[in-house]
Amino acid sequence: MTSIPSHSRVVIIGGGIIGCSVAYHLAKAGWSDVTLLEQGQLSCGTTWHAAGLVGQLRSQESMTRLIRYSTQLYADLEGETGLATGWKQCGSLSVARTRERMTQLQRTAATAQAYGVACEIVSAKQAGELWPPMHTGDLHGAVWLPGDGKANPTDLTQSLARGARMRGARIVENVRVTGIRTERSDAGRRATGVAWQAKDGTAGTIGADIVVNCGGQWAKAIGRLCGVTVPLFSAEHYYIVTGAVPGVHPDLPVMRDPDGFIYFKEEVGGLVMGGFEPNAKPWGMDGIPDDFEFQLLPDDWDQFEILMHNALERVPALESAGVRQFYNGPESFTPDNHFILGEAPELKNFYVGAGFNSMGIASAGGAGMALAEWIMAGEPTMDLWPVDIRRFARFNGNDAWLHDRVKETLGLHYAMPWPNRELETARPLRRSPLYGALRNRNACFGSKMGWERANVFAPAGVEPIIEYGFGRPNWHAWSAAEHRACRERVALFDLSSFGKLLIKGRDAQAVLQYLFANDVAVEPGTSVYTGMFNERGGYESDVTLLRLAEDQYLLVTGSAQSTRDLAYLERHVPIDRHCIAVDVTGQYAVLALMGPLARALLQCVSSTDFSDEAFPFGACRQVDLGYATVLALRRSYVGELGWELYVPVEFAVGVYETLHGAGEQFGLIDAGYYALESLRIEKGYRAWGRELTPERNPFEAGLAFACKLDEDIEFRGREALLAYRNQPLMRRLVGFTIDGHPDKMLWGGEAILRDGEPVGSVSSAAFGHTLGCPVALGYVGAQGRPIDDVYLSTGRYHIDLAGERLDATLHMKAPCVAASNCMRDSA
Repeated sequence: MTSIPSHSRVVIIGGGIIGCSVAYHLAKAGWSDVTLLEQGQLSCGTTWHAAGLVGQLRSQESMTRLIRYSTQLYADLEGETGLATGWKQCGSLSVARTRERMTQLQRTAATAQAYGVACEIVSAKQAGELWPPMHTGDLHGAVWLPGDGKANPTDLTQSLARGARMRGARIVENVRVTGIRTERSDAGRRATGVAWQAKDGTAGTIGADIVVNCGGQWAKAIGRLCGVTVPLFSAEHYYIVTGAVPGVHPDLPVMRDPDGFIYFKEEVGGLVMGGFEPNAKPWGMDGIPDDFEFQLLPDDWDQFEILMHNALERVPALESAGVRQFYNGPESFTPDNHFILGEAPELKNFYVGAGFNSMGIASAGGAGMALAEWIMAGEPTMDLWPVDIRRFARFNGNDAWLHDRVKETLGLHYAMPWPNRELETARPLRRSPLYGALRNRNACFGSKMGWERANVFAPAGVEPIIEYGFGRPNWHAWSAAEHRACRERVALFDLSSFGKLLIKGRDAQAVLQYLFANDVAVEPGTSVYTGMFNERGGYESDVTLLRLAEDQYLLVTGSAQSTRDLAYLERHVPIDRHCIAVDVTGQYAVLALMGPLARALLQCVSSTDFSDEAFPFGACRQVDLGYATVLALRRSYVGELGWELYVPVEFAVGVYETLHGAGEQFGLIDAGYYALESLRIEKGYRAWGRELTPERNPFEAGLAFACKLDEDIEFRGREALLAYRNQPLMRRLVGFTIDGHPDKMLWGGEAILRDGEPVGSVSSAAFGHTLGCPVALGYVGAQGRPIDDVYLSTGRYHIDLAGERLDATLHMKAPCVAASNCMRDSA
């Protein structure tokens, strides 16, 4: 056994492909004092039985970049280490049994075009020529990605491990981690090492500056050793290896038939066939045995039946090919089907790379690189929000909830990715105090960060069900009515899911002045819209700060960002500063009363003066409202006169009833998030995670006015922003309208074309009911060259909607600014 040191700069737990990738990338970057501990042998957990498919394209650009990095790494690794990886760039096909799936594949091709991934729509006949064993009579076409491929998971893991060892990393097998050492100081709680026990009976501890949990199916249990939530759960996952099949050859592409929930790849003249059934079978309810090494679970042909049936339809020759081996190998899945990466919010210097949802081989190269860079830089070096561990909260670690959710998430691999698709299992979870009242008013609920949120309200007598599709949805007219009510009269939104952090202490102003880009030294009773930046000048968050007192602020952020923002604040508040932040999200409901008649309605139920002079834009103050006292903030995310009302939960139902009781004379109606989205896009308001990301700066986003760059006040990211200010822009956020197409729907992700060439993709889209056409936001670039107003205002623009090129009008200001009824208020 390789000797185990008493201290190592980094200790990695787990010798699967992701653990070896992290070790490889750290060592390659010069961090050679790395020790990897594997309780069995390398790849013995989940990695060894993975199918090894590597598909490049993902729905987010940054995730696609990670997979593309993986493909290049796997292609080069054998030459570097001398160990084969089994990498073969054989390409992949995805076929469509239905017209709806064909539309989705055409959307995929448009996204690939925007991301620079080689992709081609092919006919059913062409698909059959590329994949001869396939029956094609029922197909509508396919998409061909020639850069995709496959690899041998065990060989790839060994090659990464050798690459790490070549650069000084230690890899020790047959040693299990039994505990995580931590210590608490003024700077907070941090990981300081691990306790271990070897199979030969020896035991000890290793001190460490950094601990990395790459424990695969055991990662959740490892996290619980130190109070860290790692929301994943194992499920049985199946594939078979067949005998020889006519038409199969060594260079046969990978083939996916998502409508049949199945995939195929060539293996020794036969086929590997597996899939992702819609209703999965969770496993390991009582924990994963420590000695579950190179093991499989019993065959389950009943659970596999739906996959086998669909495979026989697609490849009839399977009937006589014979089954050489049935694999039932459990894998871990997460609540949203994205893997988990990053520093745990509960424990400093403790990082996680786990929960790869049967995509570990494709993801591991890029994920290992990204996590290694995060460790070395102390923060992500790219936009990793889709996989950031901080997108979850402690409640996401509940085993009963995870068990039920994972039944659904395994099947999401091949489920139709409908626009606005909502997960259905393990709900409802978090409910605002108005949930019952909104349900009684026929709300169609969606879910975000566990919160049940009203997306739209069905008319009385109509069942509140969302019907998914790529065209005009069944809720289009319902949301249009809510949209117009907000523009023309008044609408009430339940925004209780907003993240809310109370920041207190005598040094609160000084701390926030450094962490936020706008000037927060405002009078109590005033609010500030501001960004929070990384050292590169990219957006870490986008928030509103309400100054409640000299030593107290309320930070309001997006529903999904409360864990992330709190962790960011806790990591960056200096030890010697008297300032604390507490999550108070659940203590306050938020009712947003928006529209030109909002002031008149409020004046009916409150003695407060809501006039412009007495209550200007941005003001926040305690007001009476009926019998309740609430915090009112005059701000708007819809471009209309309006107030956000922060109501203690015990008063929320009463305030809601008071507003509706008085609101009937003003035409008040409830409105949901679909209307909020169309309203904000018409006005060009940005959303964090879409328009604002860690890779976008405020000059590109058109928000430099919210940065105190002309003041002699230091803030995080200021130096990077000062440098950006003196450089030409390489991309810019703009708006688009699709005039003359009131029957079309944009959903986001579509390619933006200028003179026929891809120059960006749509970040947000909706139907603009004020304008009577689809509206969109997106960044436009010039393929690495600087851009200016002349570049933007010339050229002919199109949006690629599933292969159809729609004429688009570019707007350098919000599309709705010119409309007279869009000028009520500004955010």
